[in-house]
Amino acid sequence: MMTVMADRRYFGTDGIRGVAGEHPMTGAFAFRLGIAAAEGLRREGTERPHVVVGMDTRRSGPMLAHAVAAGLTSRGADVTWLGVMPTPGVSYLARALGADAGVVVSASHNPFLDNGLKLFNGDGEKLSDALEAEIEALIELDPDSLEPITGSGVGSAVRYRTDEGHYLQHLLDHAPYLDGLRVGLDCANGASHQIAPRLFDKIGARLDVIHARPDGENINVRCGSTHPDAIRTRVLEHDLDVGITFDGDADRALLVDRRGRLVTGDHILAICALTGGDEAVVATLMSNLGVERYLRERGVEMHRVQVGDRYVHEALTKRRLRLGGEQSGHILFLDKAPTGDGILTALQLLAAVRKSGRPLEAWMDEIPVYPQRLVNVTVAPEARAAVLEDAAVLAAVEEARSCLGDGGRINLRPSGTEPLVRVMVEAEDATLVERLAKQVAAAVAQAAA
Repeated sequence: MMTVMADRRYFGTDGIRGVAGEHPMTGAFAFRLGIAAAEGLRREGTERPHVVVGMDTRRSGPMLAHAVAAGLTSRGADVTWLGVMPTPGVSYLARALGADAGVVVSASHNPFLDNGLKLFNGDGEKLSDALEAEIEALIELDPDSLEPITGSGVGSAVRYRTDEGHYLQHLLDHAPYLDGLRVGLDCANGASHQIAPRLFDKIGARLDVIHARPDGENINVRCGSTHPDAIRTRVLEHDLDVGITFDGDADRALLVDRRGRLVTGDHILAICALTGGDEAVVATLMSNLGVERYLRERGVEMHRVQVGDRYVHEALTKRRLRLGGEQSGHILFLDKAPTGDGILTALQLLAAVRKSGRPLEAWMDEIPVYPQRLVNVTVAPEARAAVLEDAAVLAAVEEARSCLGDGGRINLRPSGTEPLVRVMVEAEDATLVERLAKQVAAAVAQAAA
């Protein structure tokens, strides 16, 4: 199955992203986005919008976050400044503080040179496609064409006192007591670097913390959930019971068991579904076929959607389910939070393992994972649709499907955040998987040349 997201000028599958300092990730653009967000809220009938604003630890974060706040206040919105805060913390606080919207300045797992702008509604949920399209249109407005806002009409800005602890308490409310469990934390030099160690200390973990000293440039550098070897090495060398690794904005988490095996989002979904009594979960096109068959054999149906947590959220809401997520460790527990939360995910998995009465290693022994090969091919965003419809690419995909039969899958999809086409092949035969992935990727590369 091949899916191409409808082209939009700014918003991708996870907000707006780009190289900080280059359009659209400039202070001037962030200011206009703030104006557009405030105008959108005012036009929906919110006379004096309240917006919470947070960021991760990138050097460019303050530049962009303060510019957004300036745009918001210039159009009569009041801002609560959260400072460095995990993306799910901003989502939670938007709702907990009674705000009308939230803005996060973060590029998640991307390198520090990148940054992004993500918006939440007052319920802490990502904006709908329709509302994002409306904001895109408002961005194009000439600010000088708007009626001036002066005097007491100008918005105010106050700083949130983190010691009030709304978000920390929310996490504690859903945390198991760990009774001295030896836990390794990799905070990716990102937004979790303060709150995650504090939380796990409070619930009785014996902590070994790495990559919790952000300097503005070391976020996600050879650490975090995109580089799980860092926590794997720590677990094995220090004889830890479990390792947890977050990405830069802490909306996803992966774990490592005491033998050094990677616990992916697929494993997390399976364990939490089977211990939580779920009859169905929502996963993406990338979720492992072996895990899907394992769940089906135990009475749990897996519904697949295109990659992107917004699509997981939509399917969960439509089907009235609570649990879904992505292989990357971006998991949604809609009975507990409106968006993916890496810290909450780790807590829920540890609670599920404890509830099961079986160690994490026993689950990892039991859950089958088919060999899966993902090849990223650089393709300019404007060329992706043509490449995916290229005759040679279609022929290569059809040949691969014929070779795989019912024993495997192939999927091509454009990245929503990078200029890439991702080729994924999986089956029980690792040699076949490798060969077919290379063949199809070569066809994509040739079509893109």
